[in-house]
Amino acid sequence: MESSNRIANALFLLRLGVFVVMFMWTIDKFINPDHAAAVYQSFYFLGEFSATIFLIIGALEMLILIGFLLGIKKTITYGLVLAFHTVSTVSTWAKFLDPFEGVNLLFFAAIPMLAACWALFSLRDLDTKFTVG
Repeated sequence: MESSNRIANALFLLRLGVFVVMFMWTIDKFINPDHAAAVYQSFYFLGEFSATIFLIIGALEMLILIGFLLGIKKTITYGLVLAFHTVSTVSTWAKFLDPFEGVNLLFFAAIPMLAACWALFSLRDLDTKFTVG
């Protein structure tokens, strides 16, 4: 298998993996807005939002994620996914200081995902498998 094909396959699998995680977080805003509200209050220090706000945020995220999955406007969609996940990871910094308390160890999974987001953004011109744009 030629090198460019291996790279395209690897980047597609990274994109698909990142999409699945972000998709689940986005779906959470639709089916469990109370959980989304708790996350926003706990990690982003934002006051209570109505369910309608989470529907709007979820819809916007979903549009960006679909663009990301399809490789549309890569600089924008990959950049936004990287920004979303960077904010999400940085906002949980306290969890990294006490990794063995409760479920804090799970937060460490954000680090390789952040690396995957950065790799996808950095190599977006090489990410060509199953892309529209």
